[in-house]
Amino acid sequence: MNRKYREAFEDYPIIAAIRDEEGLTKCLDTECQIIFILYGSIMNICEITDKIKESGKYAFVHMDMIDGLSSKEVAVDYIKNNTKADGIISTKSSLIKRAKELGLFTVQRFFLLDSLAIKNVKKQIEQSHPDFIEILPGLMPRVISNVCAEIDRHVIAGGLISYKEDILSALDAGATAISTTNEALWYM
Repeated sequence: MNRKYREAFEDYPIIAAIRDEEGLTKCLDTECQIIFILYGSIMNICEITDKIKESGKYAFVHMDMIDGLSSKEVAVDYIKNNTKADGIISTKSSLIKRAKELGLFTVQRFFLLDSLAIKNVKKQIEQSHPDFIEILPGLMPRVISNVCAEIDRHVIAGGLISYKEDILSALDAGATAISTTNEALWYM
């Protein structure tokens, strides 16, 4: 994994996840170094990543949430060739694998709903080899701890994190960082 990204995650473990232009504007004035882009389309994703990069931050495009992008590998090629994104986020192993081939930093997102889902995480990361995994919801310290113990990847906790205590619990459980759309938490 690229050292500069790992250090950015570790230096300021709160990741601003943005859903709209207002969030984009606000996140640029925070100490957050990593920005997860959860909105946009093929028509404006270049502009969004440009603004983030111009502010000296790292831009990660959530491939599954950008209008006009397919779930095919060519969509990753589009991001690589047409934006200044540093990396991608996706639930799809094939997109993570392609992004790795292209030299992009990768975060594979998993929704942990039951014990079967947890077993599936290990199987999928053996195929895709993401740099980080993001687990949702991020309010499960015991589950975070178990995942961190079983998987040789850095873990990001995301989803439903609403309070400073949620951040501290996730980090204490072994998460490297947390991602949140809660703008108040970007300033912790």
